[in-house]
Amino acid sequence: MSFEGIYAQPIIAADGFVLRPLTSADAGQLGMYAADERIAKATSSIPHPLPPGTTEGFIERSLADERAEDVWVIDPSEDSSQVLGVIALTRMDREQSEIGYWVAPQLWGNGLASKAVEALIEANPQACRTLFGSVFQDNPASARVLTNAGFEYIGDAETFSVARDATVPTWTYIKKLD
Repeated sequence: MSFEGIYAQPIIAADGFVLRPLTSADAGQLGMYAADERIAKATSSIPHPLPPGTTEGFIERSLADERAEDVWVIDPSEDSSQVLGVIALTRMDREQSEIGYWVAPQLWGNGLASKAVEALIEANPQACRTLFGSVFQDNPASARVLTNAGFEYIGDAETFSVARDATVPTWTYIKKLD
């Protein structure tokens, strides 16, 4: 599948929620969660404290026709009004993508991230042959989400975390889809 040009993200049904593309109406809830230090420090790209305009810029980039990353909101509502978390696929070359996700802290440990990852894998909206994922080594719960979805550990690495202002050790995982 070619990733060039305009690509319309599908809405993906899951068990008790949908994965839907971001909208500008999500800015308030998304910003509230992204401003949470626990969320920011579990990601490589969310700064803490969250500067004004960061959430709106993220949404704008996520809606651009020529984006490299497709972002979905985890939404249990019937009217597309709730944000319980975010899951994304970043395009790589050779029909590969990298998966990333976070859920609202009050929902940690309830299986929501696992269900979202499983739904995204099943839908495979980017027609990937291989998925990668990496998690900070101090976040074993996020590693379990990947291993429970059939990802296999392939090694240690490190990445820079904007919120931590430091390079953080990571575990890297792979899942072959064909």
